[in-house]
Amino acid sequence: MLTLESQLKSHVQPGTLFESLPNQKLRCYACAHRCLISNHQSGICRVRFNEEGLLWVPHNYTGALQIDPIEKKPFFHVLPSSKTLSFGMLGCDYHCRYCQNWITSQALRDPRIEAEAIVLKKCTAEDLVHQARQCQCDVITSTFNEPLITSEWAIEIFKIAHQNHLITSYVSNGNATPEVLRFIRPWVDLYKVDLKSFNDQTYRKLIGGTLKPVLNSIIDLKQLGFWVELVTLLIPGINDQDSELKSMAQFIVSVDRNIPWHLTAFHPDYEMTETSPTLFTQLARGVEIGKAAGLRYVYSGNRPTHAGLTENTYCHQCQTLLIERKGFQVLNNYLPESGLCPHCSTCIPGIWKKIC
Repeated sequence: MLTLESQLKSHVQPGTLFESLPNQKLRCYACAHRCLISNHQSGICRVRFNEEGLLWVPHNYTGALQIDPIEKKPFFHVLPSSKTLSFGMLGCDYHCRYCQNWITSQALRDPRIEAEAIVLKKCTAEDLVHQARQCQCDVITSTFNEPLITSEWAIEIFKIAHQNHLITSYVSNGNATPEVLRFIRPWVDLYKVDLKSFNDQTYRKLIGGTLKPVLNSIIDLKQLGFWVELVTLLIPGINDQDSELKSMAQFIVSVDRNIPWHLTAFHPDYEMTETSPTLFTQLARGVEIGKAAGLRYVYSGNRPTHAGLTENTYCHQCQTLLIERKGFQVLNNYLPESGLCPHCSTCIPGIWKKIC
């Protein structure tokens, strides 16, 4: 029977994000696990592996591919109503018990996922960029699994994307290293980080990582000049306590109060099917806490029909409605490409003009 591992072995190339060590061992720098990988072994992600002291990494395939509104990523301060070509591969450096993309992210780790359920499509970087242009996308996004662990492939695509005037983005868990962020910086414009909790024990027990590398990455991303938006999936009984949300909001303010913070509703999935969905009142409370801490742009997601929740963008200076949304749809956009509020001329942070 053809296994996923055997399929992946035909879609690899030598990687760059590693250090060679004695006895044909290597240290991978693609994520903050910094895996020490022995010969003929793979890292935690299961897609970066050592063969005779050389790191091999994913290349020339997609495990998921679709056209999305940019608001779905979610980037609310980037080209409202534009489209992005979203592509993903297999594997993840985390194993979140509530993962909503677990078919692709956990395919190499979870024996319940059958190889026949995964369709790997061979493609080149040129193929993906051509498809993005054909579909009139302004953005191309590495998503669905963790993009950090397939950065060499993403950058191969994004170099061509920039030549074709496309904006490029990562939708990531933020478990990065300074080395990988410096590697991708010339070619990645936008970076969405899942700030999953502000409790290290939650990261260790439910996610398979630690909190500090994510916080460090958010700081580094801003200092390196990426456009950054953050998402926190509010899970009842896990990360929705006022004290944790206040600490999270205060941290974001300390980095940059202009960072958009998206608080989204949890729905039961994967290994957390018994946990209750997020109530709209919990989302509203999170938005209130974020604004009270001094954040200028706090959004609620996955509950667009409830009063008191907002997906709209308002001027932080005069509170004029600038972008009206419902779900992933932009109903009205009053903000010009200059990014200046039409009422008070305040500069609204974001990317509002297409690359020519």
